[in-house]
Amino acid sequence: MANHAKEEEHEGASTRELLIEACRRNNTELLLEILSSPPLKDDEAATAEILNTTTTVLGNHLYHEAALRGNYEVIDLLLDQPGFECDPVNRVEGDTPLHSAVRWINSEPPAQREFGNALVEMMLEAGSSPRVKNKGGLTPLQLVDPQNEGLRELIRKHEYAALNAGDFVSAEEVKGGREALAGNGGPQEEEEDEDAEFSGSDEEERAEWERRRRAKRG
Repeated sequence: MANHAKEEEHEGASTRELLIEACRRNNTELLLEILSSPPLKDDEAATAEILNTTTTVLGNHLYHEAALRGNYEVIDLLLDQPGFECDPVNRVEGDTPLHSAVRWINSEPPAQREFGNALVEMMLEAGSSPRVKNKGGLTPLQLVDPQNEGLRELIRKHEYAALNAGDFVSAEEVKGGREALAGNGGPQEEEEDEDAEFSGSDEEERAEWERRRRAKRG
């Protein structure tokens, strides 16, 4: 409430209205002017609060408004602000800004795909999650035009990294995890797991697998 009370009027428009206008029009000069003026100047908490809670009458956040129009420059500026929320959900579709950006790219001609894909990559690198589902149960990847294989591959790559927390997990670690969950880890279960590691599709692979198995058992 205190932050709301501090909002200034500027030529008849409130700070929140001006923020919406700046994000819709890709007006970085207006956005910078708002952020560098009282009451937001030098107040990171107040800045984050107003950027994260300002919404339109339809329930879109500032990030959605910019993403729905492919406004790269203003999105870049928003993402630079400390405490800025990367995955707010809008009221109507339950979309995140990443969903919104994909919808915008789908509506643009193929010539815009390279630019649009670069926008999505920036959003993903900044922390937007590719795994959030909207009210229709769809992730951003599931919204992508099937003909835009470049965007599909880009999102898949980040989705994979999110699933693995940036780390690759070895087969031994996965096997160990299964044994811990089972609360056993005995010889019989270990043997079954070893069998499961072999696909049986190649004789040389089978020979190598047998050699490793004998060596492991001493």
